[in-house]
Amino acid sequence: MEPRQLRWDTLAALRTSSKGRLSYCRRWLRDEDILEGCMSPLELSPYAGWVLDRVIKQTAQEIAPSRSSTPKESTPLTNRSCSLEKVTSGSHQGSPPLSSTELSETKVILYSVTDFAYMLTTQGNDACSLLEMDQEVFQAVLPSKVTEVEGCIRMYEEMHRLKGKEELRQRQEQQEQMVRAVYDLASEQLKRFDELKELKQHQEFQDLQEVMEKSSKEAQGQQEKLKEEHRHRAKVLNLKLREAEQQRQRQEELERLRKEEGQERLRRLYSIQEEVLQLNQQIDPNYRHKDLPRIDLSAYSNRGNQICGLVSGLIRTTSERGFPTQVDVANTERALQEMRGLISSMQQEIAAAVEEKRRRDEEEERQKQEELLKKEQMKAQTPAPAQQSGGKQQKEGLQVKAEESTMQWYQQLQDAAEQCVASFSGISNCKDNNEVKKIKTELQKAATIPVSQISRIAGSQLREIFDKINNLLSGKSVQSGGRTVSVTQHPQGLDFVYYKLAEKFVNQGEEEVASHRDAAFPIAVVASGIWELHPRVGDLFLAHLHKKCPYSVPFYPALKEGTSMEEYQRMLGYQVKDSKMEEQDHFLKRMSGMIRLYAAIIQLRWPYGNKQGAHPHGLNNGWRWLAQMLNMEPLADVTATLLFDFLEVCGNALMKQYQVQFWKMMLLIREEYCPRYD
Repeated sequence: MEPRQLRWDTLAALRTSSKGRLSYCRRWLRDEDILEGCMSPLELSPYAGWVLDRVIKQTAQEIAPSRSSTPKESTPLTNRSCSLEKVTSGSHQGSPPLSSTELSETKVILYSVTDFAYMLTTQGNDACSLLEMDQEVFQAVLPSKVTEVEGCIRMYEEMHRLKGKEELRQRQEQQEQMVRAVYDLASEQLKRFDELKELKQHQEFQDLQEVMEKSSKEAQGQQEKLKEEHRHRAKVLNLKLREAEQQRQRQEELERLRKEEGQERLRRLYSIQEEVLQLNQQIDPNYRHKDLPRIDLSAYSNRGNQICGLVSGLIRTTSERGFPTQVDVANTERALQEMRGLISSMQQEIAAAVEEKRRRDEEEERQKQEELLKKEQMKAQTPAPAQQSGGKQQKEGLQVKAEESTMQWYQQLQDAAEQCVASFSGISNCKDNNEVKKIKTELQKAATIPVSQISRIAGSQLREIFDKINNLLSGKSVQSGGRTVSVTQHPQGLDFVYYKLAEKFVNQGEEEVASHRDAAFPIAVVASGIWELHPRVGDLFLAHLHKKCPYSVPFYPALKEGTSMEEYQRMLGYQVKDSKMEEQDHFLKRMSGMIRLYAAIIQLRWPYGNKQGAHPHGLNNGWRWLAQMLNMEPLADVTATLLFDFLEVCGNALMKQYQVQFWKMMLLIREEYCPRYD
């Protein structure tokens, strides 16, 4: 059997035992007097017999009247009498006859139990249930003495339970009174504590207020002191500011005077440079006098070029530094005097040579008569050698000016550009019509922004850019800056877009290609495709290119009479701002960018277009440009730079197309053209 089952069996056996059937109250353990009374032996009072006799008589008298009362009221007494009779009769039947003393004691016990049950009956339903239970128990066990004792014990237990409950109630009331007293005392102490705390806070607030008032007074005093110091410092600063303003005005006046003097000196330098260049043009290194074939003016030409370079270097240095000094003006004047002296020396040498030639002619005249036949033979033979020597000189001497056909082509392009500008004068010169100005701005953005987006890493965006430009030129609507733009918005819109687009392509070569050389190819492939579909853009592109870079014709502009030096520098391709010419390195960089773009355009075609037709401006134009460049005298820095950039970009394409002729051209450059730079 399991231990748990054993424990439950043990508890069940204990519950059915005599001890287990006894009723106990847990509150008894808290009161020693109650426990002590339960443990003492039971004893009857000596007056129990007398009390029992009187109670029996009184009970007998109450029985008769109770029969006439209601059944509910007569039930306790009847039950009591019946219980006494049953107990008495039961005791006589189940036990031997008792003595008078035992009988009296038994009656007292029975009466006490019955009377206690009656008392409980009057206390409610709970007491009734207890009485019924006791009566049933008494009826079952009255025949034995043990039952009598047990009844007494139960009565005594109930009395002590009631007594304990009363004492407990009193003790609870006493405890509540004590708690209430302690609570009142604590409340009073808390009030005193709050009052004390409030008093202390009030005192602290008063102290803090006094400290704040004191610090406020001190701060006001300090503030007044600071205000006084500030007023004093403000006066001093105002004096210093007035002095500084006066000093600044004096400095500005001095700077203005210095600038005026510098501008005057700069104008003087430009006038000297112009005169030096004009004098240098009088020196022709290829000059051959018909009567002085042996005279050589190359030394004068070299020296004149050196003087021109010296003057240009001085002007460039002073432009970078700001304004020229008096020393710079003196140096340029000395250079001018030297150039004048050089011209005078050259003229004297020419005059001396002419005089010497005249003397030789006189001597030869005296011999004419003697050698008449020989002279006639010599006259007959002289034209052929003259023609041969003239042809040889023609080959040895290179051109200074471009060919006539080239200049006619150049002029036609410039005239076409001017006509295009005149055709959209209405949209370009509008000042009062805001709507036209808005259309002009949007068209210009739509034409130039896609070109600006072409870069060396454009990649797959090239086709999108090409389609956007082609749609715009075809009259379709395109999106630009979140708005829809079309050349049909204005009658002159298409010409305006043609001109601005061509100008933007040239500007990209001048700026983007000059900075990033490999950007020439993506820009060129888009420009070539647009040129093929819209030939007018190509003509305007060449016009802009020739105007900004005359060496792309090739064409060396000459200084004409009446042309200012600034205008002549612009004709050569230089940028002049505020009478200051750009540096030579920057000039060569821009020219290089434009030539590289031109060299890329003549060899590339749009890969997604129709390749059946010829290139609108193919490699034959590049071969023509190269041949004409080599037929002209090289310019210092410019010719070498442009030839290198042109051959680096499209040399491979020219070699594939012209093959042996190309290598002959390279050999000519190396053996005959390059030595001319020395």
